[in-house]
Amino acid sequence: MPNTHQLKPGKSIQLDDISTEGKEIHENRDAAEKDFVSLRHKFIELQPKLYAEGKQKLLIVLQAMDAGGKDGTTRKVFRGVNPQGVRVTSFKKPTEEELAHDFLWRIHKAVPAKGMIGVFNRSHYEDVLVVRVDGLLPKAVWSERYEIINQFERLLTESNTTILKFFLHISKKEQKERFQARLDDPTKHWKFSKDDLRKRDQWEQYQEAYEDALNRCTTKHAPWYVIPADQKWYRNLAIMRVIVSTLNRMNPKYPDGEDEVTGVTID
Repeated sequence: MPNTHQLKPGKSIQLDDISTEGKEIHENRDAAEKDFVSLRHKFIELQPKLYAEGKQKLLIVLQAMDAGGKDGTTRKVFRGVNPQGVRVTSFKKPTEEELAHDFLWRIHKAVPAKGMIGVFNRSHYEDVLVVRVDGLLPKAVWSERYEIINQFERLLTESNTTILKFFLHISKKEQKERFQARLDDPTKHWKFSKDDLRKRDQWEQYQEAYEDALNRCTTKHAPWYVIPADQKWYRNLAIMRVIVSTLNRMNPKYPDGEDEVTGVTID
């Protein structure tokens, strides 16, 4: 069901208590992949309505440990949608210009406009994750950012933006296997850097940082979903279920045509 992995405001979680194994929830991969394709067709039907209606906005946030599947999710879930109505933004290390502004400056510029779906590959949450774990700023600074983020997301929802936040939850064992697969395939060497190993050594610190972000920034208007992501086929299905259910609830409609075109024929 769409709400299976949704966190509840005020109910604290620990990531160690949440399984990374989607196959524990859905044992039949073939059936899951068929369901995914069916839901993606529905998504492809709904997305042009959102774009044509031009009133509502949908923001999808993807966060994960390295090799967690952010890129793969984007490729699989948004395959076939009208690219005019979807904008994917990947937030990497801030530029000098971005660092000269507040931490939300580069984020706010990328939020979706009316009729659009915005996809964040990493997001404003990096500023309570990387900044925290690597000690780039003192705790007195980054600890204030949880409430700033909550207020920012409330501003977006009050501006008719629906927010879906997905944490792709993988195990350390699965991360190791994915890193090794990249090293074993020369065509994927570009996806691996030695810095990935440094961050892997910080696994526990990142898990703690993610727990705090998930617990402190799950709100009624912008809850988090923790998606078991060791099996890519289940990850894709779980996310697609939430997106389609959300778009159904948003209920976008094609606008009426102009009265002046009624009865017009083309010579």
